[in-house]
Amino acid sequence: MNVLEVLRTAAYALRGNWLRSALTSLGVIIGIAAVIVMVSVGQGTQSEIDKLVSGLGSNRLDINPNTRRVAGGVRASATSFYTLTTRDAEAIREEIPEVQYVGGVLRGSTQVVFAENNWSASWQGVQPDWFELEAWGLALGAGFDARDYGGSTKPVILGETVRRELFGDQDPVGESIRLGRVPFTVVGVLDSKGQGGWGQDQDDVILVPLETARRRLMGSMGLPPGAVQQIAVGVTRAGDLDYVQEQIEALLRQRHDIQPGAEDDFRVRNIAEIVATRTQTTRLMSLLLAAVATISLVVGGIGIMNIMLVSVTERIREIGLRLAVGAGPSDIRRQFLAEAMLISLIGGALGIAIGVVGALLVGRFGSLPVVVDLQVVGLAAGFSIATGLFFGYYPARKASQLDPIEALRQQ
Repeated sequence: MNVLEVLRTAAYALRGNWLRSALTSLGVIIGIAAVIVMVSVGQGTQSEIDKLVSGLGSNRLDINPNTRRVAGGVRASATSFYTLTTRDAEAIREEIPEVQYVGGVLRGSTQVVFAENNWSASWQGVQPDWFELEAWGLALGAGFDARDYGGSTKPVILGETVRRELFGDQDPVGESIRLGRVPFTVVGVLDSKGQGGWGQDQDDVILVPLETARRRLMGSMGLPPGAVQQIAVGVTRAGDLDYVQEQIEALLRQRHDIQPGAEDDFRVRNIAEIVATRTQTTRLMSLLLAAVATISLVVGGIGIMNIMLVSVTERIREIGLRLAVGAGPSDIRRQFLAEAMLISLIGGALGIAIGVVGALLVGRFGSLPVVVDLQVVGLAAGFSIATGLFFGYYPARKASQLDPIEALRQQ
């Protein structure tokens, strides 16, 4: 029998019991669809982490105030203590040559008003290196100049979300807006970054020079001289991160007069370590999801083997007749293998279609990021073929080993 004849005979045999064949392929359909959806979600999550890495930078350190024990054993938030100053930032820049960028930051939120439009947004008071640390350019206007950083002027740069909510399609550069009760002049608009790796809208932000933020937006809080809520540090080479972190910790302990064994009043956070940990966790979760989906595929394959064994038992007289009229064991083996392969391939094709559609629906209506990769689809197709071959071989071999005389005696 040639290949076309084998396939025609297999299709005829399956069509004669189409409902059983459809139910048998259901396990393969579910398994393939599950593999595609799960792996697509895992790759989408990995893609979001890669975006987070590019946004934060892999050679960056963040220094924040540490929480301290206060009276009664209550632990207050880090922002309640301003243990970092701009002088600390300058000391880091001057004494650690591996450091490329340093910027102190103050943060807050306020109501922003332009004409009859208003919007609640977060603001950041920044130093010149902030734009390089955040890899953020300008879509409109210009940045702050040296006079602005002195605190004598009130310029502001808007994120794209704030610009859209206040101005619509209007060019905001040169317009006057109010942050709370303080008037500011718009000098620029940031490039749009969209949603961040943690799910936040990165464009819903307003930038002002650090000293302007201290005097105009936080003046009533009575901050210590030069206080900042965070210091961001950019290192020239990512390989120097651990060394620079050690140097910063030693320098700040010396500057803050912290005795050996005492708790630091600051925390140095290595962005690369955090991202690497999250990446590893996501990979493990992706492998776990793929393993669970593969179990469904194995269960489907066992179903194919079970039905094919039943089919062999039901068709013993047919097998004996074929052997008696000249068919060889290899012909019988190919026929039953072809039937198992057809069940698996049809289930695989339907599973791929359902899996791709399901992944796209998850990405559209769900909160999970999804990336449908053609390589994953090809891998799923390969799995369906392998399932038919692996789980169909034993029933096909059993059918080919039947004795024709004994088979013809079966009622």
